[in-house]
Amino acid sequence: MHPVRRWWIPAAGALALVSVLLGAMVGPAGPTWWRVPLALLDHLPLVSLNSGVTPREWTIIWDIRMPRVVLAALVGSMLSLSGASYQGVFRNPLVDPYLLGVAAGAGLGATLVFTLNRTGSSTWIIDPLPLSAFAGGMLAVFVTYVVGTAFGGQKSASTLVLAGVAVTALATAVQTFVLQRHTDVVRQVYSWILGRLSSATWGDVRLVLPYVVASSAVLFLHRRLLDIMRVGDDEATALGASVNRVRIVVVIAATLGTSAVVAVSGLIGFVGIIVPHAVRLLAGASYRVIVPLSLLVGASFLIIADIPGRVLQNPSETPIGVVTAFLGAPFFLLLLRTKQGTR
Repeated sequence: MHPVRRWWIPAAGALALVSVLLGAMVGPAGPTWWRVPLALLDHLPLVSLNSGVTPREWTIIWDIRMPRVVLAALVGSMLSLSGASYQGVFRNPLVDPYLLGVAAGAGLGATLVFTLNRTGSSTWIIDPLPLSAFAGGMLAVFVTYVVGTAFGGQKSASTLVLAGVAVTALATAVQTFVLQRHTDVVRQVYSWILGRLSSATWGDVRLVLPYVVASSAVLFLHRRLLDIMRVGDDEATALGASVNRVRIVVVIAATLGTSAVVAVSGLIGFVGIIVPHAVRLLAGASYRVIVPLSLLVGASFLIIADIPGRVLQNPSETPIGVVTAFLGAPFFLLLLRTKQGTR
């Protein structure tokens, strides 16, 4: 690794810690912001401080703010890491984690749950919303992969993308048809689609954590192979890489993690494009650097992006998807202009 770039990962780790602290300090209710770090230190083993935080205020910090911060970190890191991996395995810097129909499938699954449970009754033993969204996202990607590989031959990368577009269009059409027949759930569906970190609990964190850890571990182990695949399928094969196997494993791992976090957070766009590109501009094109930095910077980005939504419309909130779209759309246009200028 280049000597200058050795500092990027420690710096990104420090940024993630600062972001977690900022996320815990900001909120419409609770203790004064400067008491929050003291309260967190006071609850560490072998540390005793007089933070001045009451038990009720500590409940706000630990049971309301911290699950939201931790879930934002998990969602942001997974979306960023998946975006970087997709961009590497498809050799296309403009793809995102929702490329193969994850978003559309998860949205359709969530819509069906809202439609079938319009009364809001809690007769289900297990919350069906994240389960249905997860199943919908995975099913959409499965159909995309079957269609893409059945007709793609050796050009599986491009045909997978086209198959993803077709599956996304189909799932969106079905979702629109269902919503037209059940207009009373439109508000609930779009509230979920725009992101719902405001309802985060420690249960959500425990639900997605195993998927994020497993998916991240697989993608980390393939980061050197992503560097090899940058030269093209034929060249990578000549260098000894099993291109089809790498593509299958990376797509499955990234999709599994993305489906899991989307199931509890809703659809939060542009994270998988903004963060990997910012990392690539700062630290270079090697995926040995991009993969770990995308994970750390993605966590920091979504935690910080979630802060304005808590305070801009107090006591109501701005959905996190709206904030990321405000940040991501100009970045995407700037990226397109920069690439056009380079050509």
